[in-house]
Amino acid sequence: MSHRQIGDLLTLMATLRDPQRGCPWDRQQTFKTIAPYTLEEAFEVADAIEQNDMDALREELGDLLFQVVFHSRMAEEAGQFAFADVVEAITEKMIRRHPHVFADAEVADAEEQTRRWEAQKAAERSAKSSGDASLLDGVALGLPALTRAEKLQKRAKRAGFDWPEIKGVLAKVHEEMSEVEDELTRGEYEALHGEIGDLLFSVVNLARHSGVDAEHALRAANLKFERRFRSLEKNIAAQGKAVDECSLEQLNAEWDRVKAQEQR
Repeated sequence: MSHRQIGDLLTLMATLRDPQRGCPWDRQQTFKTIAPYTLEEAFEVADAIEQNDMDALREELGDLLFQVVFHSRMAEEAGQFAFADVVEAITEKMIRRHPHVFADAEVADAEEQTRRWEAQKAAERSAKSSGDASLLDGVALGLPALTRAEKLQKRAKRAGFDWPEIKGVLAKVHEEMSEVEDELTRGEYEALHGEIGDLLFSVVNLARHSGVDAEHALRAANLKFERRFRSLEKNIAAQGKAVDECSLEQLNAEWDRVKAQEQR
């Protein structure tokens, strides 16, 4: 069985974008219209990993690679760069950021390597800066909000702007919760919107100080809720009823039963 090579995929993409015989949908796409699909495919890769589904992971990695090829093809058409330039850039970057592997530098452990990696990235950002540099440069706006909050906090920590102890973070969470309660009483949506944002940011800070990945923790909580709610639906269906026919008290009682079953 022969295997396709990256050249086959590049040729396929060029054909899809061909002005005369290509696909109408693919021809009309732009970087902005494709970007949401790129994010979606990255999340689907993460989901396949979360589910430990290797068949799905193989497929999703292909979908993500196609996104890279799609963006590269559009850039090539615009005379900006091609797929080969993307490969060259990432290869050169990885060699530069791993002098302990590809040169004669030495690192004691993974922690020291992480520090050097971040220092190298900071130096690269500074070199690209137009003069208005910040430690927060390069934290992408397109990241999931919890992940971006954690990255911003970690950057600020490098400047010493961080809570020295977790009890300060916990106190801040309580303070933000109190402010949310105040705004709920006042009923001012805009202010409430801001205070809930502050509360979420503080909770991410608490997770970070606790050594917990906030994004992963919320994903796990989502999966747990989904699993338990599906069990609740099955249990109620087994009783010959539908969920929307039950009272809140009945649903809460069934929810507690599902939780108890899981904990046994």
